[in-house]
Amino acid sequence: MGKLWFLPLQDENPVVMERIKYMIALFFSFTLVGLALYFNTLEEIWHGSLKILISPANLVTDYFELANVGAAFINAALMIIKSLLIIRSTKVTLSGPLFAAIFTIAGFSLFGKNLFNSIPIILGVFLYAKLTHTPFKNYLLAALYGTALGPLVSEVAFNSGFSFFTGILLGWIAGAIVGLILPPLSRHFVSFHKGFSLYNIGFTAGIIGMAFIAIFRAYGIEVDTVNLVSSGYNQPLSIYLYSLFFLLFSGGLYFNGGSFSGYAAFLKEDGKGGSDFIEHHGLGLTLINMALLGGLTTTLVLIVRGELNGPVIGGIFTVVGFGAYGKHVKNVFPILLGVLIVGWLTSAELSSTGFLLTALFGTTLAPISGHYGVIAGIFAGGLHMVIVTNISYLHAGMNLYNNGFSGGFTAAIIVPLLEVVFFHKKERKNKSIVKPLINTEPVEDLEKNKQ
Repeated sequence: MGKLWFLPLQDENPVVMERIKYMIALFFSFTLVGLALYFNTLEEIWHGSLKILISPANLVTDYFELANVGAAFINAALMIIKSLLIIRSTKVTLSGPLFAAIFTIAGFSLFGKNLFNSIPIILGVFLYAKLTHTPFKNYLLAALYGTALGPLVSEVAFNSGFSFFTGILLGWIAGAIVGLILPPLSRHFVSFHKGFSLYNIGFTAGIIGMAFIAIFRAYGIEVDTVNLVSSGYNQPLSIYLYSLFFLLFSGGLYFNGGSFSGYAAFLKEDGKGGSDFIEHHGLGLTLINMALLGGLTTTLVLIVRGELNGPVIGGIFTVVGFGAYGKHVKNVFPILLGVLIVGWLTSAELSSTGFLLTALFGTTLAPISGHYGVIAGIFAGGLHMVIVTNISYLHAGMNLYNNGFSGGFTAAIIVPLLEVVFFHKKERKNKSIVKPLINTEPVEDLEKNKQ
């Protein structure tokens, strides 16, 4: 009788399913609004929001510290709603990749993205679609993830010495140019890492950011990276995060008929190139997976005594989002372990925000452990740990997806080596089971057989 309380979602009408997915995304944004009102008054949120909109946003600029916690969460909620409106306008299904985009945008809206610096990039992608006479929906992911270069817009607008309105105009022009060149470049760069880094737009954004910074430096304009982070919010934010993930888990269990049925098959996905878990395994199991990833990453932060500030929560939200598009606990854990091991061996401060961002966003390499196994994943995580610390200089914090940029290089280095190892391993295995082409029996035995 109790089984009737559970809803097998796959039996529902597609229209109903779509409404449920939108309701989940909207519920997420409403929880952020509620959290904002818990921390700050409306007046504080208003003044903080204005500061977020008109300030440079180089990596790492924690909006908790720059403005206030309430303003940061309102910014994230507004960015979710804006993204949903754009997705709705294209009339596409709210798929796993788009779920990942929504949670990623929410996360980065706590430290770098806002309405001002994201809109011109989206308009640039829209312009590209118009110029190439192709539907905008084809480039929807590029438009949403491409807002990683939002700090470039803010830097030109508010930190380059121009007058207020001239800066805004030039910032938006820079953003539109970024959006215009992003779609063709992102398609090309997939082959660089062969789909083994889930943050392909992050790698592309890093290349674009590097080119812009090179031009700036050629004209004597130096852009310094920032490390503005907050602390002291662990207790209320951990309660919020665990409550959110409990609700996601409960919802997933409900939609999956009250069981974990199918999750073993779910964990066999390697995640290469990004796998739409909602399409392949249903919304129920996907929500369970997202919740488990959220619980894992939040617990990791608390165990190493890190701070739940804007950037770190942004990392947690991103991992949770990609729980719908390529990541699960099995392929993420080896990457985290590899980063932790190398961090410990190099005496890195494991509780620092920088290290935690490397661990959380380093899970972009989850397909490596999913495809090649645990040991390969640990090596990938360790290599990523040492590469990422030297990569941000190239784009001077203009690309918020710094780990996506680094992850592309890490995958490009390690995957060809793994391919060689696994190719020869497979060849040796094949040779051991193939029957010899010539008869190797002793002559005496052959004579006996003939008789």
